[in-house]
Amino acid sequence: MLGHVGERIIAACDGASKGNPGPAAWAWVIADDRGEPVRWEAGPLGSTTNNVAELTALERLLEAVDPDVALEVRMDSQYAMKAVTTWLPGWKRKGWKTAAGKPVANQELVVRIDALLAGRAVDFRYVPAHQVDGDRLNDFADRAASNAAVVQEPAGSALGSPPPPRTPDTVRKAPRPARSGGSGGSGGTGGASGGGPARTLKAKYPGRCRCGRGYAPGELIAKNADGWGHPDCR
Repeated sequence: MLGHVGERIIAACDGASKGNPGPAAWAWVIADDRGEPVRWEAGPLGSTTNNVAELTALERLLEAVDPDVALEVRMDSQYAMKAVTTWLPGWKRKGWKTAAGKPVANQELVVRIDALLAGRAVDFRYVPAHQVDGDRLNDFADRAASNAAVVQEPAGSALGSPPPPRTPDTVRKAPRPARSGGSGGSGGTGGASGGGPARTLKAKYPGRCRCGRGYAPGELIAKNADGWGHPDCR
């Protein structure tokens, strides 16, 4: 297991599903003293949902780290984080039923994570995904999970894998400043301002939209505040 007693590990985990449900994978990454990714692992899940991938990523991270080591976990999934911190006590009291009386989704995963969290010091930190100058560990885990979902093969530092490649939905670019002036103008390929239609292009690589659903190479995508995604989600 990773870590030593008295040490504090900072890590991030993420899951990806290309289609939700669709080809999915999980990933986690651990930082060194400078905050740089130093150890990581990713693995395929076949076809499943994004929520299963997110929870599995957390489970695999907790399994990899010594339970006696303090751990900070950075995640961009509010569902996975709230499932094991906020909602779980209520689910237990209600016999693994939601407030609406329905069975808890992904119960087996949540139960296993609950057991892994027992008696250990874990600090969860939510980090928004796909942000300009966003969290570097989360970005790394996001790319690792996304790539593993596409190729459906395990990867990681222990396997000698190269860092996960960047794709259009993980390249953080600062938004261009708005143009001043009147309404008109040339440039028929430019995007419209306000609520007008966005300029679209065909994706060269698979990615994940801000809505959580994936898009495939060749599918039309548009730029939004969080990166690239479905034109309707702009």
